[in-house]
Amino acid sequence: MICVDCRYIRERPSGIGAVVQALVDHLPRLAPDLHFFFLKHPRGPARLSFAPNVHERVVPEEANGPATLLWLPRVVDLRGVKLFHATFNILPAGLEMPTVATIHDVMWLKHPRCTRSPGMWGHVETVFYQRGIRHALRHATRIAAISQATRDEIGELDRAAYERTRITMPGVSECFRRLSGEAGEVAIRDVRSRWLEGAERYVLTVGQFAGYKNHAAVVRAFAQAFRDDPGIHLGLVQRLGAGERVLRPLARSLGVEERVHFLPAVPLPDLIALYNGAVALCHPSLYEGFGIPPAEALGCGCPVITSNRSSMPEVSGDAALLVDPESDESIANALRRVAYEPGLAEGMRARGLERKRQLTWEAFARANLAIYREILG
Repeated sequence: MICVDCRYIRERPSGIGAVVQALVDHLPRLAPDLHFFFLKHPRGPARLSFAPNVHERVVPEEANGPATLLWLPRVVDLRGVKLFHATFNILPAGLEMPTVATIHDVMWLKHPRCTRSPGMWGHVETVFYQRGIRHALRHATRIAAISQATRDEIGELDRAAYERTRITMPGVSECFRRLSGEAGEVAIRDVRSRWLEGAERYVLTVGQFAGYKNHAAVVRAFAQAFRDDPGIHLGLVQRLGAGERVLRPLARSLGVEERVHFLPAVPLPDLIALYNGAVALCHPSLYEGFGIPPAEALGCGCPVITSNRSSMPEVSGDAALLVDPESDESIANALRRVAYEPGLAEGMRARGLERKRQLTWEAFARANLAIYREILG
């Protein structure tokens, strides 16, 4: 029996949640000879899977909490489990069976100031995640890294962990697709009018508000690129964080406040239509383990502007314009090119759709299954 911790699948969307959902969706079918035990969150779906080789158990403790890190075997009966898959960076202590730990990134070890919350709680978070990730690097039987960039950073920290690391690159859901025909045009016009009032065209940025996401640079570069084009707006879809409180004064000081829109976690159909209608996705992140928004945008045929570092060139292949995320001028130049250079956006859309076909969740699940079979012999 293989235990997979699925507690990131819950009422709010997240990148890690999408990764875990892919395991739930594909593993039982790909391995009918194996039995899976899924741990689920109380605020997740009533059933994760109806496959005959799955059983499930609600674990009331939070995924990123002390019970998970320090005494999970006391919280849930793991007798009979031959392999445990920790899917969200931290490896619980006290596990006696072989383990797989998915490491999405090692930002908590290498760049903690970029991701932690402000104040004393941020220091508590840092200690928690650093302990959990270090435990995973030292003790996991195998490590599943979601990009070569993440594996390389693991190698900088722990060479032995690098040797035990395998690549399991995430995919893009088929729901992220190019909308076509009259229905597609109606959907694109509808989301633009509801979420981006007054915009003739718009640039999109998607992701939680955190330092490493570099959203302040997006606002500055947008103002620099389109100061004299009032028809182009900026939409920031920020699932978490205090982005509006921090970025609205910046937009005001740059004279573009009326053209910068702060959107919540919009419904999935709206997000797909927003990607489809955007001039470009602007994602100049300083650091990503993988980078879900660029992959989603590629799947929708949306031109992508992203960073020339970390995993982002690996994810986007030859489909994106790569920029120096620490140069507002570099980002602004790319925005102007996509918006105004004849033929560039269309070529990027075609290359993005081709890249999307190479990123499938089934391939991701198969890569994880190969690790399970490697361990189980």
